[in-house]
Amino acid sequence: MVLAKHELFDKQEQQCAVLFKALAHPARIQILKFLAETKTCISGDISRELPLGRTTVNQHLKELKNAGLIQGRVTGANTNYCLSPAKVKEMKDLAESFFESIDIDENMVC
Repeated sequence: MVLAKHELFDKQEQQCAVLFKALAHPARIQILKFLAETKTCISGDISRELPLGRTTVNQHLKELKNAGLIQGRVTGANTNYCLSPAKVKEMKDLAESFFESIDIDENMVC
């Protein structure tokens, strides 16, 4: 019998995995940092602001949007992108809780 993911891992572990996967590429981290620094929604082509091609940026925006970390709203011919404040806060809280749960013994030797 094979157990489903929701039976093997608790909700917090599953949420961490989804959000950490969204951070698992430097381009996505760069996009999040850019959106955080601008502190506003960006309309148009974000690739003009980053050293990445348009197709690459669009693929990574899709991953970030699927994880809920950014919001995209179509306005006319443009899409406005901005951070999702609630989801970013959730990610920060989950990461903090996760790293606090890992007790590190600096004297441990493998």
